[in-house]
Amino acid sequence: MSQEKLAKEIVELVGGEKNVVSLVHCATRLRFVLKDDAKADKAKLEKTEGIIAVKENGGQFQVVVGNKVPEVYNAIGQISNILDDSSEKEKSKKSAKGLGGIIDVISSIFAPLLGVMAGAGILKGLLLIASNVGWLETTETTYKILFAAADSLFYFLPLLLAVTTARKFQGNMFVAMTIAGALIYPSIVTLKAEGTPTDFFGIPVILMNYSSTVIPIILAVIVMSKLEKFFNKVLHESVKNFVTPLFLLVIMVPLTLLVFGPFGVYVGNAIASGLVAAFGFSPLLAGAVMGASWQLLVIFGIHWGLIPVFINNVAVYGRDGVKPAATASIFAQTGAAFGVMLKTKNKKLKTLAGSSTLTALFGITEPAIYGVTLPLKRPFIAGVIGGAVGGAIIGQAGTQAFASGAPGLLTLPIFYGPGGEGFPGLILGICVSFVVSAALTYIMGFKDPVEEEEQEKSTESIHPSVRTADSVDQEVLSPIEGTIVELSEVPDPAFSSGAMGKGIAIEPAVGRVVAPFDGTITVAFKKKHALAVVSDTGAEILVHVGVDTVKLDGQHFTSHIQEGDRVKAGDLLLEFDIAAIKAAGYHTVTPIIVTNSANYEEVVSLITGQVRVQEPLLTLYGGKGQEQE
Repeated sequence: MSQEKLAKEIVELVGGEKNVVSLVHCATRLRFVLKDDAKADKAKLEKTEGIIAVKENGGQFQVVVGNKVPEVYNAIGQISNILDDSSEKEKSKKSAKGLGGIIDVISSIFAPLLGVMAGAGILKGLLLIASNVGWLETTETTYKILFAAADSLFYFLPLLLAVTTARKFQGNMFVAMTIAGALIYPSIVTLKAEGTPTDFFGIPVILMNYSSTVIPIILAVIVMSKLEKFFNKVLHESVKNFVTPLFLLVIMVPLTLLVFGPFGVYVGNAIASGLVAAFGFSPLLAGAVMGASWQLLVIFGIHWGLIPVFINNVAVYGRDGVKPAATASIFAQTGAAFGVMLKTKNKKLKTLAGSSTLTALFGITEPAIYGVTLPLKRPFIAGVIGGAVGGAIIGQAGTQAFASGAPGLLTLPIFYGPGGEGFPGLILGICVSFVVSAALTYIMGFKDPVEEEEQEKSTESIHPSVRTADSVDQEVLSPIEGTIVELSEVPDPAFSSGAMGKGIAIEPAVGRVVAPFDGTITVAFKKKHALAVVSDTGAEILVHVGVDTVKLDGQHFTSHIQEGDRVKAGDLLLEFDIAAIKAAGYHTVTPIIVTNSANYEEVVSLITGQVRVQEPLLTLYGGKGQEQE
């Protein structure tokens, strides 16, 4: 599928351009903020070719597309106005609260910088190696030119964060950059370096070194954006375009130097000191915890809260001892994907695992996690264990990071400091994490999809032995049009665990339920959200529209049946309003359960992907028959 076509599919399935408040991207994900998440068709997105996974974290609707994310992002910009900063979009009235809101802010601010940050980090690491082994002297002009290219991003980081923060909070990014520039302006830097007593109209100013800092400028721009909206509201149109920036500069630069700057630096230093103390208390235990948990934090989006800490540690101490242990987690999941590639007999999964392994080696683990290890469960657990072992080794070795960058093969140089201390421990740790995870994945095994395929292929040879003189088979036609969803993926344990019986689920495209065969209505729920029908041969089918929709008390449902009614295959039984149910906050994925599964030797699903009404959906083999009930 072309990037333009995929972009069109994504925009349509997230609810259309009008449903998008904002869009940024990181290394592998498109990060949408939507007005109404219920309008997005998550199930259909997950089935779309070119999409690895869909996640909802930190107030964001995240579409994982892998390494091609920049191309898809640009294609979305070409086919829509979503990326047009000048457009006056209606702002979402819904905002993430608490931790989710913090993660949303941090990810939106840092995600656009990750690519250039990784590139600069690699270059800085290579220069560290070159100077340590004597290939380049730090006094050489060649070194100084390359170091300027590597370090400028970090030195002027407040300027870049001013842009991304202003974009997140709809502030004037040029005013924000000017405020950031004042923090690192030469005369201000000189006052700090010389220790000159400084005041602002008699108020003492505690000068700090703001180069490479994170928190002060973010706080300043957030407040600036609020003030900007206030001034633009109260000032006349004829003057606000130049008077508002004037007021913002006069107020925000002194306020930042007096309040936000020192506060942000103190907070950043306190967090850094706390993490350093944790690794000082037990580097082996702290490393194991970080190595085991990093990819779990990534899944839930919580890792964004630690990225500013890593950057701040490098700015404050010139090094960071927390990130190296997280590197073990990266290589552990890589090893788990490699173990899947070695173990599986399914050609499609082997290809996916192989390509995901290669991508993960360079620090992009989302394809490996969402496409391979997490769906298979045991390999992901193996990766967590391997990450803990590798992280413990790295933590005990005292490995440090001397620049920022996403952990991976290309960024290993950022961990090579003066004398190479701790670097051998890093290499040992990531190798062990890879090998342990791969070995555990191979030994523990997993439910190989090839087993299911072979079982379906051999069904014809098995069924004749099942069909005794007393056995009865039953074909179940699809009662709904939509997209097939595995029962295990239904967000309700009563169905996903199989406790109610075997079956399948459908994400409906049309709000109609029809009879799956000739039979009798045995249950017509008063809340209208579900019904049960038994076939003339004794098959009992439960159709339950949505999850927890009983709480709607019959709203958005129209029933056309009563208990005891005789129905023919294809008769209309129930209608429901998909959009209204989603708007009320409920999933519409519909389990179709064979409630007397125990009466059958096999319940076989006949279709994947899209299904139409009255297409063959399930076949029940070896039933006891109604007369034997």
